[in-house]
Parts: sequence; structure tokens; C-alpha cells
Amino acid sequence: MLVGVAQLADAMLSDAPPVVLDVRWQLGDVDGHAQYRAGHIPGAVYVDLDTDLAGPPSPQSGRHPLPDIAALTDAARSWGVDDTSPVVVYDDNGNLASARAWWLLRWGGHRDVRLLDGGLAAWRDAGMRLSSGDTPVRPGAVTLRSGAMPVADIDDVAARDPGTVLVDARAAERYRGEIEPVDPRAGHIPGAISLPTSDNIDDGGRFRAASDLRRRFAEAGVTDGTPVVAYCGSGVNAAHEIAALEIAGLTGALYPGSWSQWSADPRRAAETG
Repeated sequence: MLVGVAQLADAMLSDAPPVVLDVRWQLGDVDGHAQYRAGHIPGAVYVDLDTDLAGPPSPQSGRHPLPDIAALTDAARSWGVDDTSPVVVYDDNGNLASARAWWLLRWGGHRDVRLLDGGLAAWRDAGMRLSSGDTPVRPGAVTLRSGAMPVADIDDVAARDPGTVLVDARAAERYRGEIEPVDPRAGHIPGAISLPTSDNIDDGGRFRAASDLRRRFAEAGVTDGTPVVAYCGSGVNAAHEIAALEIAGLTGALYPGSWSQWSADPRRAAETG
């Protein structure tokens, strides 16, 4: 599920080059497309996380609810994805955003999706060239069907089995309720444990070794067969947690509504500390 810079460069020159998706997005940063246009991996197509990788936001569903599968299919076709297309996704922030595209395409049943380990920084550090402007796209014909990755809704989380580990992937200070920059209340879902996605990657933005990730999850009580549900602020960084689990040989369900949905419902309890 990971691809390195050299592997990607070779694949781009092959008879079956991958569709490369640039998912430049960070909380509070609305300039992703401008950053993409200024410099991106040659042939990469820009993907707007807010509009392409999420449905309309609302207090009832959260800031980045799952898109309708028909809308996601249309978006994937506009990126040039066919049923047989290999896909590689990246961003410029350790894949914390592009993991959402990885997860959604997998959720839609497209299996050949990989993350560029280290993202755009790794590409630059390898001395590879960048392109500017928008990439022309030949529309694809992929067919997606939802349900190929496990999902938990707000009621599933509230009624979860005591043996389920609920993972909060946000920064630790948001989990503790010390700050809350965007959502209605501070804190976390009762019973959740803090496992920030930032600890899944090293200083270069690459995923830690599978053995290190497996050890990290084991220390949090997650081993083979442990039911896991991951959430974050709005279901974006939690997809990165799912990716880290898979690298470690584990599995987990995504709670897409995440804290943005939970905290907007006054009937749902919140904990701090």
C-alpha cells in the first residue's frame, strides 16, 4: 500500500502508468489548488478534499461526511481513473490528507491504491522535477460500489462493545480538550484513547516501520483481532490511522462523522483530560 519515489518514477514510464492524485489540504488552509498549480509531480491531478472527497457538511453529519458513492464515482472518473488503473496518492504533509483519498477509493472497491511514502517532500528530496499548472485529464470509466472498507456511525460508536478500542487520531491537546479550533465542544468521546496520527510518521514524513507501528498499537491494547474504530476531527486524519493499522497488519473501522459530528450533538457526552 506504500510506494517509494523510485518505484513511482519507474511506474510512470511503464506501459501502465498510475493515475497520480495530489491531495493538498490542511485544516484552515484553502490554498491547496494554488500550491498544486505552483508545483506538483508531473501528470498528477489535483483533488479537492472538501468537494471531491466529502459530502456537504452539516452539524448532523460532520464537517467531512462520506460523499455519495455516485458523486465519488464521477469525481474519480474526472481524475482519469478506470477499473484497472493503478492509483498513487500524495500530499505535502506526511499523507495526513491524501490517506482520505486512499481510504475512499478502497471503500469504493478500487483495490490498487497506494500512498507515496513521504509525499511531495520525498519527491523533491530525491531531486525529481515538478510541473506547474493544471494537468489535462482523459476521463476514466471506473465503477465504484461502497462498503469495501468497514465504517462505524455515531450510534455504532455510542453502543460499541466494551472490547472495542476507540482511537482518537487528533493532536493530544485537542483530545485532552485544552484547545478546540473548529468544533462545537472541546474534549473527546468517552472511553477513547489518544493515538495522534503525527506519531505514525517519522521526521521525514514517512510511515514508521511496520514493526514499530505494530508495537505502538500493541502498547495501546490493539493486537490481532482487536476491534478498532478510529476517529479524528472530521474523518480525514483518521483515514491515516487506518492506513497505519494496515501497514502494521491490523484492521480498523473509520468513524467518518468523528468529533465534528459527536460534539455537535448535545445528547452525546464529552470527556476532557
